[in-house]
Amino acid sequence: MGRLVHTASPYLYPCTIEYSLICTVILYALWSNVCGNSQMLRHNSAYGNKSPKPVTGYTSQHFTVDCANSNKGLFASILVLVLTIISLIMFLVLIKEKDYRTMAKFQVNLWELILYILCTTATLIATYRIRKLKYDSSRHIELDTALLVMAQIGLYVYFIFSLLAGYLTKEMVKKPNIFIISLFALIQSSIQTLFIVDAWWRRCSTLETARSKPGRQLVTFLLLSNIAMWAINHLENARPDFHPIELQFYGIWTWTIVTHISMPLAVFYRFHSTVCLCEIWKTAYKYKH
Repeated sequence: MGRLVHTASPYLYPCTIEYSLICTVILYALWSNVCGNSQMLRHNSAYGNKSPKPVTGYTSQHFTVDCANSNKGLFASILVLVLTIISLIMFLVLIKEKDYRTMAKFQVNLWELILYILCTTATLIATYRIRKLKYDSSRHIELDTALLVMAQIGLYVYFIFSLLAGYLTKEMVKKPNIFIISLFALIQSSIQTLFIVDAWWRRCSTLETARSKPGRQLVTFLLLSNIAMWAINHLENARPDFHPIELQFYGIWTWTIVTHISMPLAVFYRFHSTVCLCEIWKTAYKYKH
């Protein structure tokens, strides 16, 4: 049992940070509600957007989800998720073999780069398409914006340190994958954050946009793709041998401090992005007469 706990602890450590951040959000929402600001609770966070209703007896409720114009994005994102799982399994199997360790790291890095390129392209196209929806300035996302920006700071710190290590060492010429992956990760996360902040205020205002639901396929794709990137970031945090260049450049203690501070926030960024994209997927395409 002790060996199992020791092996699983690197994978579970970021989850404790995520749990603490989510508890902070929920407690803040409860505090806002206790203070009587129910409007803030209803709109301030994706984790606390349900307003309480009086209970007057047994009532049967029907829960329906409109999945129109999302099937292609769903199938594409499921394919991405399956390929990510295959890549992670191959890494965990091949890394044990001395002759295949380089191949194990290379295939994960290659798939991670492809994933960043796909998500960057999808985000740019979704940003263009979702501009057809009306901008609704009545919504408030102060808490969600703060969480997203705070988590992205951790992601910036992690990948900027990796980018500098890849650029300032001789490995930049031999193995440019670290520099390129870090660069694309920074670009993808920045564009995605801008898209989420903009899309949060968008609403269907006409029957045409309610039927066509512009950008919803891509929002669905990004939703599950962020889960795939969340899994990859978990792997990167849990495996010290995944960062030999950073360990050599910064030293064991410095890089350990950097990863323990920044990587849990980077992992939480993917989780919170999934929550925000799910909220956009549910609310942005509802048409109210």
